[in-house]
Amino acid sequence: MNQIVDEDVPPEVVAADPFDADLSPARIKRAAELFLPERQNSKGWDLADRPTLTAIDKARGAYRYTGFTAAPLVAGGVADGPSEPVQNPADADDTVGHVTWATAGDVDKALTAARIWDAPASERAKVLNRAADLYQENFGPLFALLTREAGKTLPDAVGELREATDFLRYYAAQAQNHDAAPVGTFTCISPWNFPLAIFTGQIAASLATGNATLAKPAEQTPLIAHFAVSLLHKAGVPAHVLQLLPGDGRIGAALTSDARVGGVCFTGSTETAQLIRRAMAENLTPGAPLIAETGGLNAMIVDSTALPEQAVRDVVQSAFQSAGQRCSALRCLYVQEDIAEAFTEMLKGAMDELSIGGPWDLSCDVGPVIDDEAQAGIDAYITAAKTEGRVIKQLARPNAGHFVPPTLLRVDGIGDMEREIFGPVLHIATFKADDLDRVIGDINASGYGLTFGLHTRIDDRVQHVVERLHAGNIYVNRNQIGAVVGSQPFGGEGLSGTGPKAGGAEYLLRFLRHDTPEVEDIDERMDAAEVQTLIDRTPFETGEIAAADLPGPTGESNRLTYHSRPPFLCLGPSRQAAEQQVKAVRELGGVAVLAYGLDAQALETLHGFSGAIWWGDAERARAYGCALARRDGPILPLITTVPDKAHVTIERHTCVDTTASGGNAALLAETG
Repeated sequence: MNQIVDEDVPPEVVAADPFDADLSPARIKRAAELFLPERQNSKGWDLADRPTLTAIDKARGAYRYTGFTAAPLVAGGVADGPSEPVQNPADADDTVGHVTWATAGDVDKALTAARIWDAPASERAKVLNRAADLYQENFGPLFALLTREAGKTLPDAVGELREATDFLRYYAAQAQNHDAAPVGTFTCISPWNFPLAIFTGQIAASLATGNATLAKPAEQTPLIAHFAVSLLHKAGVPAHVLQLLPGDGRIGAALTSDARVGGVCFTGSTETAQLIRRAMAENLTPGAPLIAETGGLNAMIVDSTALPEQAVRDVVQSAFQSAGQRCSALRCLYVQEDIAEAFTEMLKGAMDELSIGGPWDLSCDVGPVIDDEAQAGIDAYITAAKTEGRVIKQLARPNAGHFVPPTLLRVDGIGDMEREIFGPVLHIATFKADDLDRVIGDINASGYGLTFGLHTRIDDRVQHVVERLHAGNIYVNRNQIGAVVGSQPFGGEGLSGTGPKAGGAEYLLRFLRHDTPEVEDIDERMDAAEVQTLIDRTPFETGEIAAADLPGPTGESNRLTYHSRPPFLCLGPSRQAAEQQVKAVRELGGVAVLAYGLDAQALETLHGFSGAIWWGDAERARAYGCALARRDGPILPLITTVPDKAHVTIERHTCVDTTASGGNAALLAETG
C-alpha cells in the first residue's frame, strides 16, 4: 500500500497478489512455512470459514455423545480396578467417560518397567513428528474431548491442539542439536487448564531427549491424557518409555519422592511446587532437576495514549477468554486516571457483549470453570467483594453447569490481592501519570513474574517499562495470552517458576545429564556472615546481557533477552572447586560468590542469592538441597553439575504488536 501514492507504479502492480510475485521464503513466508527449515508450523482452522466449520462439526459431532475411557498405561501391566465417571463441567447430564485410577502398585510397576529411549535423536524425532500428524488427523475426537471434559470453547480447542503439535515438532527438532545422555526417568505432572498442550509439551521434551517418562495428568482431565498417550504409542513411542498414571495427589507424591525418579516437570500452584521440591530434596538424587511453572498475579498497564478500542478488546481477551483459567491471564488492570472513567464504561459495554454458556456452540465466548470446587471458591471471593462494595460489573450466570460470570472488581492496586483468583475475575485500579514507576514497583513487589501487558503509543515508555518490569513474558499493544512455541518461549521468574522457558532453546538442557568435575574435599570453610557480606557487596545489574530476535508473523516483534540472576553461591567443596564454579557461572553471564565449605543450615537464612553449586559428596549435597527446599519464597536450585545458561540467567520475552504504532517498517522495506 505504500506504493499507492507513487505515480510511477502502475495500478496493476499495486493491486497484485504479493504471493504471485517472485519473493523468496526468507522475505514473505506462508503460515505453514513460518518456522522452516527447523520445522513445519501447526495446522490452523479458520473459524470464520463456513466449509471449515462444516468439516469441524462433522468430525467432532461423531463424538458428541461418545463415552471415552482412561486407565493407567503401564508396561508391566495393571490390575483392573473400579472406575469413576467423568462429567462435563458445563453439563452435569453429560458423562464424558470413565476413568480407572492408578494405584501405588501401578506406580511401582511403572518405575520398575521404565527404560530410557535409546534410539538415535533422529529416530525419536521421526516418531514425535508422526505423533504430531496423528494429533492433527484426530482433531475431531480431540476437539470433542477438550470441550466436553475441559470446558473449552472451539477457538480454545483449536489453539490447544496447535500448541500441542508445535511442542512435538519443536522439541523433536531441538533434540537433534544435543548429544548428551538423558537424565533417566522423568515425572511429568500437568494441569487441567491445558490438558493437551502442557501435558504434551512436558512429555515431548522428556521423550525427545530420550528419558523414560511417567505422565500424571490432572484428576479433572484424564480422558484427554489417555487419548494423547495412545496416539503417541501408535506413532511409535515404546510402551516402556512412556507410561500413564492418572490419579490424585497421592500418585503425584509417589512419583516425586521415589529415588528411581531422576527429575520432575510440574505445572501448577506455587504451594504444590514447594512441596514437590521438599520431597525431591529428601528422596531423589541430590541436584535432581525440577522444572516448575507456577502461575502468578499478572498485571496490565493502559496509559492515556493507548487506543481505547484496542486496549478494551485485549483486556477482555486476556481476562475472560478460557473463563480466566490461564496462568497467563490478566488479573489486575491499571488504567491511567485521565481516561479511567470513559475506559471503564467501554470495558463494561464490551463485557455485555460476551456470550456465556455451553462451549460446544461457536457463539460461546466464556465457558465453565473446571469443577464445583473452583466455582465455589471463586463465588465466595466475589461475594466478599460485594459486601465491601467493590463489584463494578458482573454478568448473568447460566442456570446449570459450573459457571462463574465475568466480574469486574475495584482495587487500589495489586497489593490488595493476596492470591491468584483462577477464573473470570478482573481487578481494576487507576494511577496518576507520574506514578508509573510506583506501579511498576508494586507489581514487582508481588513476588510473581509471569506475564505483563502494556498499552501505550509512546516508544520511550515501552522501553522504560520493559527495562524495569520483572516478568517472563511481556506483551505490548496486544493481549497477554496465547504464547506460541518457538516464537514466544513461555515461563516466569520469582514465585512464577524456575525456568527454563517452555518452547525455548534452553528448555531441553534440563532433561539432559551434565558433567560433575572431580574436585578435592573441603580444606577450609567460610562462615555465613562472611558469605552474606560478599553477597551484599557483589555488583548486580538486571539489564540484558544477551538477546535474540525470534520468528513470528508479520506485524509482530518477538525478542528474547537474557538477564543475570542474583548471585549463585559456589560451595566448592574446596576453595579451588568454588573458584572453578565462579568461573563457569561468569562465563555464562551470571553472577557468583565464593561460599566454599559453608554450613548447610546457613542456606536457610542467607538472602539475596538465587541458588547454589556443590560438587562434593552426596551426603552433604542432600543437606544443602534440603536446606534450600525449606526456604519460603521462590524455589532455589542446588546444582551438582556444571551449570547451564538457564541456571544462571533469567529469560524474558517481549512481544510487540508493531501494527499498533503505524505499521511494520520491516514489511514496508521488503515490499517497497
